[in-house]
Amino acid sequence: MKSQEYLLRACELLTQAMDTQLDAVNALARAMADTLRAGRTVFLLGTGHSCLLAQELFYRAGGLVRIQPMLEGPLMLHESASDSTLCEREPERAGALMEKYSVGAGDLLLIISNSGRNPLCVEMALQARAAGCFVAALTSLRHSSAGASRHGSGLRLFEAAGLVLDNRGELGDACVSYENFPGKAAPTSTVVGAALLQAAAAQTVEYLLEAGEAPEVFASSNIDGGDEINEAYLEKYRGKIKFL
Repeated sequence: MKSQEYLLRACELLTQAMDTQLDAVNALARAMADTLRAGRTVFLLGTGHSCLLAQELFYRAGGLVRIQPMLEGPLMLHESASDSTLCEREPERAGALMEKYSVGAGDLLLIISNSGRNPLCVEMALQARAAGCFVAALTSLRHSSAGASRHGSGLRLFEAAGLVLDNRGELGDACVSYENFPGKAAPTSTVVGAALLQAAAAQTVEYLLEAGEAPEVFASSNIDGGDEINEAYLEKYRGKIKFL
């Protein structure tokens, strides 16, 4: 059954990710821990469906507190999914995003793009690195390597970032094929990408503890005492972290 085929393929890719990406995950975690220890911010940017992963680490039970997703309606799906495809091809948006979110030296910017070829993500990586940010990418190297960049520099995201996490996905993202259908269904970038990000978050907490820091982590609001824990963080970061 295709349902089982998809789940088996997802498990296979997760195993591949663990076998091949652990060093990169730990390097990202180290950079995240260093960023948080310095009082700076971890930013996440994704366009289209990658915006789901930009929200994956934000404001959730067991999640790091000082996480700032860059959530812009035109780049997401809820205003116009088709327009978001066009907007991610506009590199001129990068400067406005950097200014709006006050991204600067000492911050960390994680950019999520499966194809890694669109101009906005590449431009964000270039501008953020020039501003002194640590820039990491979560992408599909197989997909991205198969296509040309749409950015004027000719660079793809994995070539513009300082650190790369590979979700191991195939060209086109979808992984299930059919006998009487020319296309494929069921993408894998979200399930593998989420696992890589949460693995990095888990390791970040360990690095903070090793450094003698008390990690700031949200509790579930649906357990006794959770509201009180979270309210202290909300009071501390309202006005500093957008969308809280």
